[in-house]
Amino acid sequence: MHLRKRVLVTGGAGFLGSFLCERLLQEACEVICCDNYYTGSKRNIAHLMSHPAFEVIRHDITFPLYIEVDEIYNLACPASPIHYQNDPVQTTKVNVHGSINMLGLAKRVRARIPAGIDLRGLRRSRRAPSDLGLLGQRQLHRPALLLRRGQTLRRDALF
Repeated sequence: MHLRKRVLVTGGAGFLGSFLCERLLQEACEVICCDNYYTGSKRNIAHLMSHPAFEVIRHDITFPLYIEVDEIYNLACPASPIHYQNDPVQTTKVNVHGSINMLGLAKRVRARIPAGIDLRGLRRSRRAPSDLGLLGQRQLHRPALLLRRGQTLRRDALF
C-alpha cells in the first residue's frame, strides 16, 4: 500500500504537463509522467528526473495503459496548429481514443479524473485580419475545426 497519492499526468512532457508534474511533486504526490514525445520534450522534465517520486513512461495513450493510480490528469493532445495541421487524424485519435482509454483506466482502478478548464478562455488572442470574413465573422479553418471537434468529443466523454 502506498501512502502518497499516485498521480498520472498524460502529456506530462509538454509545456503545461511539465509544470503540473512539478506542482504535484511539490504537493508530495508520486507523479507518473506519460508521454510519447510527439509534441512534448524530455527537456521540459529533465530537472524532475532525479526526484525520487517522479517516474516517466513513454507511451501513446491511444493504446490502453495498465497501471495503478489514484488520479489522472489527461493533458495529452497536440494543441499547436503546426502539429494538429500536420496530422489531424492523430490529433482526433488522441482526443477520442486517448480519453476513452483514460476513462477505462480510471474505471478499472477507481481513479479520479479532475475536471479540467479550457485554457483558451484564459487568453485573449488577437485574430489576424486574414481570419476574418467580410463582415468580421471568424472563418473556421478545417484543421482547427478538427481539433475543436476532438476536444468537444473529449469533453463530452468526460462529462
